[in-house]
Amino acid sequence: MCCGQVWVRMGARCMNSHGMPCHVSRGCHHGAMGNLEAILGYEGAVNAGDASLVAPDIIRMPFWTPEFCATVIRAAQAAGGFAHQADDPVPGYEISLAAIAPRLFEAVEQDIGMRMWPAIQQWWPLVDYHGLRDAFVIRYAMGEQEELRMHHDVAQVSASIKLNEDYDGALLEFPRQNFTNADVSVGDALVWPSLVTHPHASTQLTRGEKYSLTIWCELPMPMDGVRSY
Repeated sequence: MCCGQVWVRMGARCMNSHGMPCHVSRGCHHGAMGNLEAILGYEGAVNAGDASLVAPDIIRMPFWTPEFCATVIRAAQAAGGFAHQADDPVPGYEISLAAIAPRLFEAVEQDIGMRMWPAIQQWWPLVDYHGLRDAFVIRYAMGEQEELRMHHDVAQVSASIKLNEDYDGALLEFPRQNFTNADVSVGDALVWPSLVTHPHASTQLTRGEKYSLTIWCELPMPMDGVRSY
């Protein structure tokens, strides 16, 4: 709402309810306001659907809509702060959802407990939910971070959500399970046990920029200060 008018995005331009273009020259704030409202309210985020087992102990399930994935990318770009963690032995250019918006982090934490966890307990019935260790957007770009070496996570359960697809390479690869995320849709989550059995890597990026969301679910006994190895 601006000067009594309702503003909507029309392609690259912002139009009011009378079809008049926004005259803010650069960096139109109406789209940014819409992004903020969606992020803080978790609006249009949920993509419902059934979970399925796609490889040994790797579950795939719809999680976010492609539109909300794009909103999260824009919010991460606007927040800035993509950086390596100093104590991370597997460093990536990443920013926590808590740094983008604490309310977004809380919404994701709740959504995983209410929607993802009952789904994965079909395969892992003894796994209890203890909240999130972290959930962060990681960016791959040419001349910056182009790959991520083989590792496994220090968490109880890990998940990865593909946020965009306008890039080549940079596949999430699980060699022991002979599986990659090449055919996984934007917004779908891959979920797997974090420790020992599921080492994984991101292969070489060859074009564009890749964004994905990594989720680490808390261990029954928190291990503060330990990330991955």
